[in-house]
Amino acid sequence: MIALVVVSHSRALARAAVALAAEMSPEDGPRLEVAAGLDEETTGTDAVAIAEALGRADDASDGAGVLVLVDLGSAVLSTEMALEMVDPEVAARVRVSPAPLVEGLVAATVAAGTGADLETCAAEARRGLDAKTSHLGDAPDPAEPGAGDETGDAASAEESGDWTAAEVSVTGEHGLHARPAARLVSTAAAASPGTRVRVRNVTTGAGPVDALSLSGVATLGARQGHVLRVEATGERAGEVLRQIEQLAATAFGDEPGPAQPLADDDAPAPSVSEEPGVAGSGLEAAMGPAVLDRTVPDPDDVVAGSEQEEQDRLDAAVAEALEALEQLSARARRHLGDGQAEVFEAHAALLRDPELLGDVAQRISGGEAAAFAWQDAVQDVVGRFEALPDAYLQERAQDVRSIGERVMRVLLDVAEPEALGEGVLVVDELDPALAISLDAGAIRGVVTRQGGALGHGVLIARARGLPVLTGAGARADVEAGTLIAFDARAGRLEIDPVPEVQTAFSQMLERRAAERQQALADTHLPVVTRDGARVTVKANVSSVATARLGAGLGAEGSGLVRTEAVFAQWHRAPTVDQQVEVYSAIAQAFDPHAVTIRTWDVGGDKPLDFIPIEEEANPFLGVRGIRAFRKDPSLLLDQLEALCRVARGQRLNVLFPMVTSLDDVDWARARLQEAARRVGLSAPPHQLGVGIMVEVPAVAVRLGRLAHGLDVISIGSNDLSQYTLAAERGNPHVATWSDGLDPAVLQLIRYICDRAPEGVVVSLCGELASDPDVAGLLVGLGVRELSASPSAVPTIKARLRAGSLREMQDLAASAVTARDAAAVRDLLALHA
Repeated sequence: MIALVVVSHSRALARAAVALAAEMSPEDGPRLEVAAGLDEETTGTDAVAIAEALGRADDASDGAGVLVLVDLGSAVLSTEMALEMVDPEVAARVRVSPAPLVEGLVAATVAAGTGADLETCAAEARRGLDAKTSHLGDAPDPAEPGAGDETGDAASAEESGDWTAAEVSVTGEHGLHARPAARLVSTAAAASPGTRVRVRNVTTGAGPVDALSLSGVATLGARQGHVLRVEATGERAGEVLRQIEQLAATAFGDEPGPAQPLADDDAPAPSVSEEPGVAGSGLEAAMGPAVLDRTVPDPDDVVAGSEQEEQDRLDAAVAEALEALEQLSARARRHLGDGQAEVFEAHAALLRDPELLGDVAQRISGGEAAAFAWQDAVQDVVGRFEALPDAYLQERAQDVRSIGERVMRVLLDVAEPEALGEGVLVVDELDPALAISLDAGAIRGVVTRQGGALGHGVLIARARGLPVLTGAGARADVEAGTLIAFDARAGRLEIDPVPEVQTAFSQMLERRAAERQQALADTHLPVVTRDGARVTVKANVSSVATARLGAGLGAEGSGLVRTEAVFAQWHRAPTVDQQVEVYSAIAQAFDPHAVTIRTWDVGGDKPLDFIPIEEEANPFLGVRGIRAFRKDPSLLLDQLEALCRVARGQRLNVLFPMVTSLDDVDWARARLQEAARRVGLSAPPHQLGVGIMVEVPAVAVRLGRLAHGLDVISIGSNDLSQYTLAAERGNPHVATWSDGLDPAVLQLIRYICDRAPEGVVVSLCGELASDPDVAGLLVGLGVRELSASPSAVPTIKARLRAGSLREMQDLAASAVTARDAAAVRDLLALHA
């Protein structure tokens, strides 16, 4: 095996580069010698020291050869002088590489670890800069040496057949953010000796980037539905491509795992959710004095020491930060499951990123103090994330800021506070490490000034049962100790509230806490009212994660899987196989209960990139739902084929949205029959029920005819209200006229329940079904199946069990004759 020698003016820089390269190499990798600096602190190069290093490296290589990586001008001259000092036979086995020191050393070390010969390693060293130049848009000059020959240029290697490739789809709901990107990097790194892997985003044209660079992979901006081209070269190219294909088939493993039992001295385990907006406690409100986190000061007064001192200082800070992240990961896995633990594993991968550490080392070698070098390098990576178009990936900049702050605390000797105090924590952004470390017995809730509901810290806090109100802005600029009250459900924030508001908040919190505790204890029990009426409560689903959450919170299946939400970020239509995978996972989450999947509901306020809809003057009255496929049903047929395949083994219902006429029903059923023939069936599987959405008043008044022969109908309360009241639901100017509790809408719901054919299940989804205060009213109108947001399921079930059908029917009778929606709300308040 060849050996390598690093010649640098800075001993610290050389050691850092060798450390980076060693991380990419197996334990029995190539010998790495350092000939750098005149001593520990003095920069310069020494030809005698270089000659001695060449001799040691040649002995270690057993004649395989020595590759020398150099940094700046005189290092080359000193190396040439050293070659004149050593035995000519030794000199003949030495190659001096023009490659950049850090990138070239890493690439050559990886190649050498597989037993590649000297010339191959030299070529790999020259290609070490490909990923960075491609990412920054600075392609190699064809006139430069090695830029166009087959051994020195990656593009030429690809043309000559040295690279093999595979295309994979990004199916995860939030794209290839930090954690799934870290898994891809780990998979590529496992095959790294002798195998190079790079990744391109085919959809956007970004890349290629080195698959060993987490920041490079994560900043490809790969969103759900994007296609990645993974290219590999080397002896294990085929194997690593297959492994990455398998990883991609699991959405790069981006699914939460089960939490382990807590130790006796730990707090009770909350519900775990990757889904924004779901509070594990279910209270979603808090009140208490403002608690402010201890911020990290800017390194204004830091004075740089020697290059070696600053590099050692950085190395020690990174090592300490990695140790802390390992402990946080273990704690998160023990308490919250694999999904949350991998947040900290991704942070650790960012800390080990060779591009980031190499950038910092170069800044230190240029005379910067470690704190300034670290701050500037981290900010560069943050800027790349913030420039991405996807909101979720933009929020991953918070992860980079998190590791930046963690290392900066060590560099500036600013200890993390052992206790913050008791009350409501107010922060700019909620760091994941802070979220997992918070004393949930003292911190009652969190308010963030910046950031959204998708930040990892917010998700972890909510998974621990802490209510969080995000994006409060300047309203949350308060002094420590200021009384704060907030209700995340209503988006309400009160600063220094008057005594009357404090009393109202206290009562609300007590009421919600008592109700939620009992509701969670009984959530897996069926709903039977006091007088024996059976009601089914299901969950609305927009992802595999919400399906698992809903099942864990007691939902008896899903009454509405919004497929346009499941695939909302996709730019290419999912294949039949991809849809089968997703629908099967959702069905398995609820097994043995049935799952109702709505076909593509596009148009209006539900765009999908892969189902273009022409611009219309009034899109809510235009080509929506089933209407969008009358000219070209191909994508609908693919979806129905996937449902037929899944239904051969699992219980499903299919819902057709925006049905208006009997012809719509007949046409949709004919397409389902066509899809069944695609999978070799003479008719749709017997486990596949068929239904329609009742959203259009014309369907409601002719329901007996249109629903004849169906298995289920689902009242879409949002659209039914919109069309009944002629008020667009998303238009704030007509909000007064678009209330779903308007007596006219309630009368129509009762009419639908009364006119449904015998044996047809009547379900209701939408905002009304997710309001625990309204659940009894809907049952009183005749609805026997509600499909609500997962977090609302336990409370709705508890409310219905506590009432009687007769009381609910009496409430409904009063509501349909009420003056207006406000009067209905007054009735609900009286019956609460």
